[in-house]
Amino acid sequence: MDDIQSVFRFLDRGVSPWHAAAEACRRLEQAGCERLDDTQEWKLVPGKRYFVTRNGSAVLAFRVPKGRIGSWRIALSHSDAPTWRIKNAGIEKAGCVKLETEGYGGMIMSTWLDRPLTIAGRVILRTADGLQTRLVYADQDLLVIPNLAIHFDRAANEGKKWDPQVDLQPLYGPCGCRSFSDLLASEAGGCAPSDILSWDLCLTPRQKAVRVGPAGEYFMSPRIDDLECACTTLTAFLEAETETDAASVWGMLDNEEVGSSSRQGAQGTFLADTLARILETLGQSRSDGWRAAASSLVLSADNGHAVHPNHPEKSDPENGPVMNGGVVVKINASQKYTTDAMTAALFGEICRRVGVPVQRFANRADMPGGSTLGNLQGHSLSAPMLDIGLAQMAMHSAVETAGVEDIGSMIRAVRAFYQTPFVCTGDGSYRIG
Repeated sequence: MDDIQSVFRFLDRGVSPWHAAAEACRRLEQAGCERLDDTQEWKLVPGKRYFVTRNGSAVLAFRVPKGRIGSWRIALSHSDAPTWRIKNAGIEKAGCVKLETEGYGGMIMSTWLDRPLTIAGRVILRTADGLQTRLVYADQDLLVIPNLAIHFDRAANEGKKWDPQVDLQPLYGPCGCRSFSDLLASEAGGCAPSDILSWDLCLTPRQKAVRVGPAGEYFMSPRIDDLECACTTLTAFLEAETETDAASVWGMLDNEEVGSSSRQGAQGTFLADTLARILETLGQSRSDGWRAAASSLVLSADNGHAVHPNHPEKSDPENGPVMNGGVVVKINASQKYTTDAMTAALFGEICRRVGVPVQRFANRADMPGGSTLGNLQGHSLSAPMLDIGLAQMAMHSAVETAGVEDIGSMIRAVRAFYQTPFVCTGDGSYRIG
């Protein structure tokens, strides 16, 4: 399977954060990585690769070097995307059954209307000896959020203001149809509906990843932000071969789209806990950990905005990346991105040596942008960082658009990041190679 199809499969299978994490774990296990459990004692062998999960929606993988750990090479992304979370099992209205939902993240609301949708996520089941988590995905065109006809809303094309409590509730079926509880029990493996005690379920578009353009130069898919970065950096982690004292780490955290303030998010301690536990298991000291952090480099990999040909005025005229133009380095004077002069130069030099093009992204001075997980992760890990990504359009739409060539660029760049020997020789200087 080539890199493009690998990303497409990851996008198609990552229908919820829990499914994205499960797909990442499947690939890690297939590559020979050993699963660890946070609740159990760890035994680590130099040269081997391991991974651990938290909440079933965040994953950290790492390779133990053959000697003492002198630094970390960390690439982070996130598993979640803007969507609608399901609140109840269905209410009847006007002869129909609809589900009640609540917005998760800052989506473009209009893009969720008039397209086939379904449900995905996890349910918690009562079992004979306790509780069990089970992933569910209804593989059918199950739901739709119908628009209001223009005859009832003559101003629909004049800047519609959406009310998510009224306008964005999905239609499930007619009154008297198969109940949502019964359907969910069937999707959970045929349990009794009463055995489902709780759930984390979201809406997901039915569209698969597909190439577009005269020669397939672009692709469209739900969840490009940020599963494209998650998959490409994971591929790079699995392909990288290194003999340095740097421990390679790959991570896909959760809840970035709602502020990362969870135990599985960047504002939690999942990464810091894991790094500290690795050092303790290997018999290294806290002082070793501080030195390793100071000598490390962290990539926060989350997609950026390509210049939109219909609205070029929305981009900074000198710092607007394009799709298929290479890896994007993101900068922000207010520190919403972690990139500084040194980390940008170091990453740029790594990319130059392997022939990967690098672009810069900065917001217009009169148009504040969003942030990502890097600066939040810095609260618990004080290490040199930079924010990177790939250029895309329609970010936070139900279906987004990106460039096919950039997939290979990110894999090559992050693989080189893991493999290139570089050493911090003091505050503000590095030796490379």
